[in-house]
Amino acid sequence: MGLFSLFQPKARAATDTAHDAASRTTRGLETWHPKGGSADADLLPELERISHRARDLERNHPLGAGYLQTSRDNIVGHVLALNPRPDLALLGWDTETGRLWSRGVRGQFRTWAESKECDAADGDTLLGLTLQMLTGAMLNGDALALPLWIDRPGHGWRTKLQVIEADRLDTPPWLSHRPDIRKGVQIDAHGAPVGYHIRRAHPGDARLAWTDPNDFIYVQARTPWGRPRVIHLRDKTRAGANRGRPIFAAVMKEFFQAGQYTGAELNASVVNALVAAFIESTMDAQSVAELFNADGGSPEHYWANSLNRLSPTLKGGSVIPLPIGAKLSGFNPGRPNAAFEAFMHAVLRHIAAGLHIPYELLAKDFSQTNYSSARAALLEAWRYFSGRRRWIVDHWLNPVYALWIEEAVNLGRVEAPDYYALKHAYLTARWTFAGRGWVDPTKEATASQIRMEIGVSTLEQECAEQGLDWEDVAEQRAYERQRLDELGLAPADLNAITAANAAVRDPEPEQETETS
Repeated sequence: MGLFSLFQPKARAATDTAHDAASRTTRGLETWHPKGGSADADLLPELERISHRARDLERNHPLGAGYLQTSRDNIVGHVLALNPRPDLALLGWDTETGRLWSRGVRGQFRTWAESKECDAADGDTLLGLTLQMLTGAMLNGDALALPLWIDRPGHGWRTKLQVIEADRLDTPPWLSHRPDIRKGVQIDAHGAPVGYHIRRAHPGDARLAWTDPNDFIYVQARTPWGRPRVIHLRDKTRAGANRGRPIFAAVMKEFFQAGQYTGAELNASVVNALVAAFIESTMDAQSVAELFNADGGSPEHYWANSLNRLSPTLKGGSVIPLPIGAKLSGFNPGRPNAAFEAFMHAVLRHIAAGLHIPYELLAKDFSQTNYSSARAALLEAWRYFSGRRRWIVDHWLNPVYALWIEEAVNLGRVEAPDYYALKHAYLTARWTFAGRGWVDPTKEATASQIRMEIGVSTLEQECAEQGLDWEDVAEQRAYERQRLDELGLAPADLNAITAANAAVRDPEPEQETETS
């Protein structure tokens, strides 16, 4: 064999396609033939079953319920605050005018959003409605809210929001032949929604005598002057998709089977723990027959009487008599399974990847994680949660803000000259959610100070990451200083604190000492 032949590539096996991924004969791929439908064709016929299973996971699977609560806590949390940031250049305002306007709008907005006046059902605040919308979008694929105009006695605002579960958004049976109605969403030639078909009652209430599952209302997407009449929150991942997909869809099989496996292991451990030992006979069949024939009894009668004598409670030093021709054999159930924990860790890591969060957050298990690994995992999770925050701001909170400020302007509670012509400039805003917390408070606080000192961050950004409003913090600090001065108490020297922190970050080298 020549040297040249040693470097010749081996001949490839003949295949039916240029790409192995498209092969119809490669072992393992020959039975894999997924359908290639549009976004709606792939999802809409199966959406109802997927959403029902997703809700069952949230109700009955501990990790499913835990993941949903973790997402709610980190995406929205316990804080929801509006920070108006009008476009000063477009409005021709100076900085002080913009700040005064923002403070006035923020105060007015709180009277609506932090009270139950924003809820058509008069039962929740905007924070609660936001959590309902987020939960519905994750479990059902999408969530729906109807902006209503209700004049309720004792309320100062008439703009109300009615949250509707996505099950009520459906195509009426007599309109199922219409290609422009996609699971309740009616679209135009460009794919834009023009109206929504909504059941008056939830289809799950069909068993109740006073509900009609075929009683629908049609709600136009917008009024003739452009005010939204429906807010549809969904995660649109494919072009042409008119409904959203539940977050559990990609991992539902693993979640369900992992739950079954965990339950089976638990049941086996409980059952096996109830068995202490077996009693075995050492006599052959002929000897047993001769014994009972001589006594004039039966095997069943003999063993019943013998076992009744074996009922004393087991204690240390107990002497238990056994029936004639019997011996006691120990029982080792082998439960719990020694490989159970390692196997479940592997399964849960796959599930966590499909849910876009680290395993540690899904299982709430940081026992095997050091500081660096925990911080890396939380940073990765924070990217996902930040993206979800932007999504809920763009498709839910900003539209809600636009609905409210229109009423505020018309009532004269907010001054906004040429509002409809300069709507975009007035509606620019930031939203503050719950803070992300700290793994190591000292290190995080020091890093925050360094970022502000070198000019890559601001007090507003640092406060927002902790769920705080920087102006509220600054005003409170100013008041505290003033009050301490009035009481004759010297506040801590902030310059000394700053110098001490700098010394900790960059300590001076120790001087060498002479030793004898």
